[in-house]
Amino acid sequence: MATEIKAPTFPESVAEGSVATWHKKPGDSVERDELIVEIETDKVVLEVVAPEAGVLSEALVEEGDTVESEQVLGRIGEGSGKQEAKADGDDKDDAKDDAKDSAEKDKGDDQGAAPSGGGETTEVKAPTFPESIQEGTVATWHKKVGEAVKRDEVLVDIETDKVVLEVVAPADGALKEISAEEGSSVESEAVLAVFEAGAGGGEAKSADGGADKAKASTGEGTNDEQVGDKIVAPAARKLIAEHDLDVAAISGSGKDGRVLKEDVLKAVKDGSAKKAAKPASSAKAAPSAPAVEGERPEKRVPMTRLRKTIAKRLVEAQQTAAMLTTYNEVDMSAVMALRGQYKETFLKSHDVKLGFMGFFVKAASEALKRFPDVNASIDGSDIVYHGYQDIGVAVSTDRGLVVPVLRDTDSMKIADVEKGIVDFGKRARDGKLGIDEMQGGTFTITNGGTFGSLMSTPILNPPQTAILGMHKIQDRPMAVNGQVEIRPMMYLALSYDHRMIDGKDAVRFLVTLKELLEDPARLLLDI
Repeated sequence: MATEIKAPTFPESVAEGSVATWHKKPGDSVERDELIVEIETDKVVLEVVAPEAGVLSEALVEEGDTVESEQVLGRIGEGSGKQEAKADGDDKDDAKDDAKDSAEKDKGDDQGAAPSGGGETTEVKAPTFPESIQEGTVATWHKKVGEAVKRDEVLVDIETDKVVLEVVAPADGALKEISAEEGSSVESEAVLAVFEAGAGGGEAKSADGGADKAKASTGEGTNDEQVGDKIVAPAARKLIAEHDLDVAAISGSGKDGRVLKEDVLKAVKDGSAKKAAKPASSAKAAPSAPAVEGERPEKRVPMTRLRKTIAKRLVEAQQTAAMLTTYNEVDMSAVMALRGQYKETFLKSHDVKLGFMGFFVKAASEALKRFPDVNASIDGSDIVYHGYQDIGVAVSTDRGLVVPVLRDTDSMKIADVEKGIVDFGKRARDGKLGIDEMQGGTFTITNGGTFGSLMSTPILNPPQTAILGMHKIQDRPMAVNGQVEIRPMMYLALSYDHRMIDGKDAVRFLVTLKELLEDPARLLLDI
C-alpha cells in the first residue's frame, strides 16, 4: 500500500511554498527519515523526509511548483529499490559487486579527471524578505572563496531591521565568487555569490576513492551523516542541533544503528543525552570596540540596521502617542517565599528555573482580561480589541533590544512561560529568532531590574497601547499594620497611550497587578 508524502503544516503567516529540490527520483530506494524533497517558503526552507522505508513510486509535483500546506507531494511504495526483483540470496552479493564496480570506476575517474574538480555552478541568493522588510545588510561571511563547505553549512548572515537570516550552502562544494561584500545593502533575492558544487579541493570526497557511491549502491541514505561513530538521519541531525545534544549518548534503533528522529525525541524527553556544561571561560565574550589610541580617542562606526529601526520606532512612539506613565510598588515577599519554597522541586519537574517573569506574565494576562482597553491597539482611526493575550518580553542583546512574543499567555502554565523566555533569550543572543516570533503582540513587559534599574519610564511598542516596566527588588522600610518592617519592594511603571486608555483604567490595571502579585493564590483561584 502506497504512503503519501505531504508538505509540512505551514505557520499561519505562510500561505504557500515552492518545491525547491527533489533529492530522490521515482524508483529510488529511501530509508525512513531520509530527506526526499525541500520546500522553500518566504521565510525558511523546510525539509520533507520519508515517513517510512520503501521506494519513491511517483512525484506528483515538479521543482518550481507552488504547493499549499499538507499538500500531497508524492507516494512511497513497498520494496527496497530497483534490486527488489532479484532473489534474496543474490541481493547482498550483487550489492557488493555494484559497490565494488562503483568504487573502481570512481577511482579511475579520479585518476583521469582534470585537477579543477569543478561542478555545476549556482547563484547564492538572499532570502525572500517579508513585505515589512525592504532590504538587509550583509553582516558576516563565514566562508571564503575556495574554502570547502558541506551542504546546509552557513555561508553568510544577512541582518535585517528585525532578525539575522542565515544563508546556507545548497550542496557540498565551495564559493567561486562573492558578489556582495560585508556591510553592503541587499534586496530580497539579490545574488550574493556564485557557488560551485563539488569544488573545494576535493575535501568532500571519501578516502577510499568512491565509498560514497558504493554506499549509495548498497541502499544506504546518501543524506545521512557520520557523526563520530554514529550514522545520523537528516531529521535526527536537525533535532540534535536544535536541542544541543551529545550524539554519542543516543542509541540508534535504525538499520546498522542508524539514529532516527524518534531516537532523538526519546532522548530529549528523558534528558539522557544532554551535553556537559561548558566552563565559564569558554563562553563567548561580548564584542568590544577596538582600542583607539590617543589622548582624546574617538571612533565612528555605522549604526546597525537593527539599532536604526529601534531608534526610529522609539521616536515615532513619542511623537504619535499621547504617552503617560503611572507608577506603583509591589511587595514581593509572597512571590519570593513561594519561589524559595518550590524552586528546587520546580527545576526537577520542569527542567527550568522558576523566575519572577512567569508570575508577572500570568498576572498581566489576568489583568488584561479585566481591562480590555489596555490589551487593545490603535489602527488608524479604529480601535482593535483583542480577545487573546499575546505578551512580548523585551530581551537585550549585543545587537540591541528585541521583543519576541509569547502567544496565548492566558492558557500557558508558569513553566511554559519560563521555558519560552529562556529559549527566546538564548536564540535572541545567537540571532536565531524568526521574524514571525517578533510580530504582533498585544502588550509588552520589560525588566530593567536585571541591570539594577530602580525606576524608569518605558516607551510604548506601537501599535500597542501599554507597556509594563519591572525594576530592581530592593529592601525598604514599610509601614505594615502600624509597625515598620523591612520588605522586598519593586517599583512598577505602566506607560500607556492616553488617546486609548483613561487614567482611571491605567491605575486600576496596575493596582490589579499589585494585588495578584502580593497574593499569588489569586492567580490560582481566579479572584
